Amino acid sequence: MATKHEQILQYIDELPIGEKISVRQIAKAMNVSEGTAYRAIKDAENKGYVSTIERVGTIRIEKKKKENIEKLTFAEVVNIVDGQVLGGRGGLHKTLNKFVIGAMKLEAMMRYTGAGNLLIVGNRDKAHEQALRAGAAVLITGGFDTEESVKKLADELQLPIISSSYDTFTVATMINRAIYDQLIKKEIVLVEDILTPIDEIAYLKTDQTVSDWYKAKEETMHSRFPVVDRNLKVVGMVTSKDIMGDNLATPIEKIMTKQPMTVGGKTSVASSAHMMVWEGIEVLPVVDDSNRLIGIISRQDVLKALQMIQRQPQVGETLDDTVTSQLIVSRGKLKDEDSFRCTVSPQMTNHIGTISYGVFTTLVAEAANRLLRGYKKGDLVVENMTIYFLKPVQIDSILEIQPKILEVGRKFGKVDVEVFSDGILVGKAMMVCQLIDRQ
Repeated sequence: MATKHEQILQYIDELPIGEKISVRQIAKAMNVSEGTAYRAIKDAENKGYVSTIERVGTIRIEKKKKENIEKLTFAEVVNIVDGQVLGGRGGLHKTLNKFVIGAMKLEAMMRYTGAGNLLIVGNRDKAHEQALRAGAAVLITGGFDTEESVKKLADELQLPIISSSYDTFTVATMINRAIYDQLIKKEIVLVEDILTPIDEIAYLKTDQTVSDWYKAKEETMHSRFPVVDRNLKVVGMVTSKDIMGDNLATPIEKIMTKQPMTVGGKTSVASSAHMMVWEGIEVLPVVDDSNRLIGIISRQDVLKALQMIQRQPQVGETLDDTVTSQLIVSRGKLKDEDSFRCTVSPQMTNHIGTISYGVFTTLVAEAANRLLRGYKKGDLVVENMTIYFLKPVQIDSILEIQPKILEVGRKFGKVDVEVFSDGILVGKAMMVCQLIDRQ
C-alpha cells in the first residue's frame, strides 16, 4: 500500500498543468498535516513537476523528458532572474523555445519574435504588446513596469510578462547559463535510464524457498535475484553461492545475503559502475525513496551505457573538459615516458590567482589515465588519490606533468605523478585506479 507521502505525490502529479498548489489546499484535500503536505510539495519540486515562485506561489508544471531537459519553463526563468510576474501567471508552466534580445527597432524585433519565444527588452511598451500578440512572453529588464493594458493582455493570452532588476546582458547570460547547466545534466546517464523495470525481472519473497530459486533460474537463466518483503522492500540478495548445499525446503530468508547494496534511480551510471567494480557485484537492485524494488541493473548494462556515453558527442562542456583539453602530450622513447604540458589559464586559478587544488587534481588524474590507457584498453575508475604537496603556481605558468607507472596489473594500476614549473617541482601525487575490461 502506498504511503501518505506517495499518495500526495500521485495527487499532485494528476493535477492539471498550470494549476496553483498550496500547502493548506493539499493538507485539506489529502487529510494530512501541513508539515506532511509541505514535505511532499518540496519533493515534487525536486522531481521537477511543480515550481515555486516568490510572490506567486507553487504551480504544477509539465515534467520534462530527458530529451527536453534543456528547455526552461517561464516559471523557472522567473526564479533564475529573480523576477516579478506582472501578468500572465496562467502561462508560467509553458516552455520557452528560444529567447530574443530586443536591441533593435520594433519592426525588426518582431521579425525574430514568435510563439513560444521570450523577448528580453527594456521599457518599451509597444514591444511588450506586440510580442504578446505574436505569442511570445516578455522579460522586462532594468526593473521597469509596463502599462496596465499590457498586463491585462498578458492575462488574457496566458503569456507571462516578467520584470527583473538586472540589465539585458546579465539576464541573457543567466538564462543561457541555466540552459548550459541543463545540457550538462542531460549528458549524465542515470540508473533510471538503463534499468530493467520490476515487471520485466524475477525476484523472490522472504517466504519462498530454495525450490523457488531453482524455478526462477530455469525460467530466466539467471542466478542472482533480489529478495523483497510483502511491501516489496528489498531485504536481501540471493545467488547460487547462497543456496549451495541447502535443501529445497530451506526458506530464502535464512540463506540470503541481508542488507544488500542498492541504488536509486537518480544515481549516475558512473557511480554505480564504481560501486559494482569495487564490491564485485554483478547485479544491483534499484529502489525508490522507500527502499521498494523498482528494477535492477547488471554490470553488463552499466558497461554498455558507459561505452555508449563515450561514443556520443559532448553537448555541454564541463570545467574538467576545459582543463583537460589544454593538455599537450610529449611522446617519450618508451610508452611509459610520455609527459604532458599545460599553460595555467585564468579559469584554472583560485581567488588569489594561483592554480586551484581541484584543477591540479584533474590534471594529475587525466595525465595518469592517459598513460595507463597505453597499457590497458578499457575504462578506468579512480580508487584513491594522494596529493603529497602543491606549491602556488601563477597564471600563465607552463606546467610539465610527468606520470610514472609504479605498478600495473590485470585489474589495477598505480601511478606516481610529478608536476614541474620552470624545472622546479611544484606538485606531487599518487593515484590508484581500477581497470575495467570492455565486454
